[in-house]
Amino acid sequence: MGGIRKMSDGGWNKSAKAWIADMGEAGDYGRRYVLDAPMVERLRLLTPGRTLDVGCGEGRFCRILRREGFDPVGLDPTLELLEAAKARDPDGVYVEGRAEALDFSDASFDHVVSCLSLIDIEAADQAIAEMVRVLKPGGTLLVANLTSFSTARVHDGWQRGLLGQKTHFAIDRYLEPRANWESWRGIEIVNWHRPLKDYMRWFLSQGLILTHFDEPAPNGGPPERADSYRRAPWYLIMEWRKP
Repeated sequence: MGGIRKMSDGGWNKSAKAWIADMGEAGDYGRRYVLDAPMVERLRLLTPGRTLDVGCGEGRFCRILRREGFDPVGLDPTLELLEAAKARDPDGVYVEGRAEALDFSDASFDHVVSCLSLIDIEAADQAIAEMVRVLKPGGTLLVANLTSFSTARVHDGWQRGLLGQKTHFAIDRYLEPRANWESWRGIEIVNWHRPLKDYMRWFLSQGLILTHFDEPAPNGGPPERADSYRRAPWYLIMEWRKP
């Protein structure tokens, strides 16, 4: 693997407090009503074991892993998020580090999880290679990410008629990888847009086998919000096995 490319923090240090407040314990709409159920469903098909949560943030998914019987290790580069994770889960293991250069031995985890973290990583190809390196043969890499058409959206994506009704969802420059600054409720961070082909090429180049793919529909929450997520799926879930 080549040298680590120079990274910025993508706005996370300045946004950490706002992110912690926004997530709370229940999580935002997408996590709570779109991702949680299908992600937990996949976990329940696995044999629990030592699991690395890459980009664990304030530790919410680590707490889910623990409740499902796994032995999680949370990793994140943002100290304030790790401190919040430790405060909420004093018995948990949380370490500072970057996905692009994991400080773990080869084949040291039964499973690896990346829950909405690849979009935050500039060198996502290097991060994927590192996740695979620390995964045991036969282990599972479980990934949730934004869909590439959601990251290629024009403004908020929704085009509206004269009365403000949503008419269709617009994307542009889909094939052009780029960094987008996203802002909401005091949070301002970089999300990386890449076409799906880039992600698929990076996973497949590691010799992984795709065992599950989903674009989950919402399963609750305010009906108008659910309708938006149903019309233009925001997330995808992929499960890869290391031979």
